[in-house]
Amino acid sequence: MDWCLLPVLIYGTQVCLPVVVYTPGMSTELLREVLGWCILINMGALLWWLVFFTLAHDWTYRFHSRWFALTPERFDAIHYQGMALYKIGIFLFNIVPWLALHIVT
Repeated sequence: MDWCLLPVLIYGTQVCLPVVVYTPGMSTELLREVLGWCILINMGALLWWLVFFTLAHDWTYRFHSRWFALTPERFDAIHYQGMALYKIGIFLFNIVPWLALHIVT
């Protein structure tokens, strides 16, 4: 099999770039299952972060304040923003594609 699917000239030298080709082994059902597991794993990680942050707040703050000069308010704000960003990422990259696959199939 020839792997030089996309020959490109770079500074006069021909370089072969591999091209991503659809493989029939990846079905929509498998993709839905993978996304479902991604949702569960990511939501579990978010829940773990929330529980650990809530129950071990003082220890976590002392641990991180050794390296960074943070006030407790700033430390809480950083974690709150991080959790919000992580939750948005889960929604955009896991839940929305999972729902879209359920709608189209």
